Amino acid sequence: MSEYRYKMPDVGEGIVEAEIVEWHVKVGDTVTEDQHVLDVMTDKATVEIPCAVNGTVSKLVGAPGDIIAVGTEIMFIAVDGAVPAEEAAPKVEIDETAPAPVVETAKPTPAPAVASRPVGERALASPAVRKRALDAEIELAAVPGTGPAGRITHDDLDDFIASGGRLVAHSGGGSALRAPRTGITEEKLIGLRRRISENMSHAQRTIPSIAYVEEIDVTALEELRAHLNSKKSDDQTKLTFIPFLVMALTKALPDTPQANAHFDGEAMLLTKYQGVHCGIAAATPNGLMVPVIKHAEALDIWQIAAELARLGAAAKAGKASKDELTGSTITITSLGAIGGLVTTPILNAPEVAIIGVNKMQELPRFDAKGQVVARKLMNLSSCFDHRIVDGYDAAMLIQRVKGLLENPATLFM
Repeated sequence: MSEYRYKMPDVGEGIVEAEIVEWHVKVGDTVTEDQHVLDVMTDKATVEIPCAVNGTVSKLVGAPGDIIAVGTEIMFIAVDGAVPAEEAAPKVEIDETAPAPVVETAKPTPAPAVASRPVGERALASPAVRKRALDAEIELAAVPGTGPAGRITHDDLDDFIASGGRLVAHSGGGSALRAPRTGITEEKLIGLRRRISENMSHAQRTIPSIAYVEEIDVTALEELRAHLNSKKSDDQTKLTFIPFLVMALTKALPDTPQANAHFDGEAMLLTKYQGVHCGIAAATPNGLMVPVIKHAEALDIWQIAAELARLGAAAKAGKASKDELTGSTITITSLGAIGGLVTTPILNAPEVAIIGVNKMQELPRFDAKGQVVARKLMNLSSCFDHRIVDGYDAAMLIQRVKGLLENPATLFM
């Protein structure tokens, strides 16, 4: 019994290091040559790394997230007999005939391919098989492989063609053979997801709403935010856009009190709140949750940011209490950097108003002198219960918020 020391491969293209994404083996596992054992990520792609020998894993070096230099010993394998003479790191090069990188070792026989994952499936194949697939306009990701570790062989290509792989047009012209997708999954909605479905359906079905979208120039606000973040202490939470919007709402809502309210349509009862309990819609592994910043009107910008971060972390970890997830009087929803130009948020009943934050963009606008200048702009997409909030009042509330955000010094007056 001897020990083979497997080294981080050279993934080519001048790459000198790679990040470990996921190990697919553990200490004690039996491994075989060509077996997919590790995913690594470079600044170009995610690459699948195969095992070089048959044996038993005795040690792994590095965990997901670690940056490992090419040539570093990353896996120790106990093997029968003598260790192969060549333990140098295999070189991973980009095969010009396919989008997946190929491993070339010092062995005289063709080395296994190391596939990226073009459509979520491995595509291990020799250069000859790849060339043949390219000539036949076959996407290797669609071909089931019967070789070691799912490697695609010439016989697999023959079987795929004989089975009637579907001919589909390429976006750039020509065609490719692809297998039809036949899987069907049924998933019963339970727990939080079922509750979200019921609440959204009820709101959409029973509440006549009005939408109002306005463009906000956040250039000055972004300058202030950057300045405040540069001066913050270590115990202060970094400011995002949301705390400023929360603060703007606390100042604008007293002029439109019917927007900070709950409405019971059956009892025809409107309950207005002086305190602003701002719900922040948050995506979590368990579904949409709305943790609530209670009495936001009594908090400064740093306290709002800290509470926002605390509640968001608790919700995502599934540790938010019932009190932290109930009692909101108005809601803010944001999709962050992917927020799109306009959204159509659905009311969080029994609330009568919700504000949607869209993505920020730098766009050209005319200044007071008629000069074209770059400005940072963001749309706010709001929705109101039209039974309670008239169109004029909805517009006036958003215009007040707009004025505060575009002149951010007024938020602190």
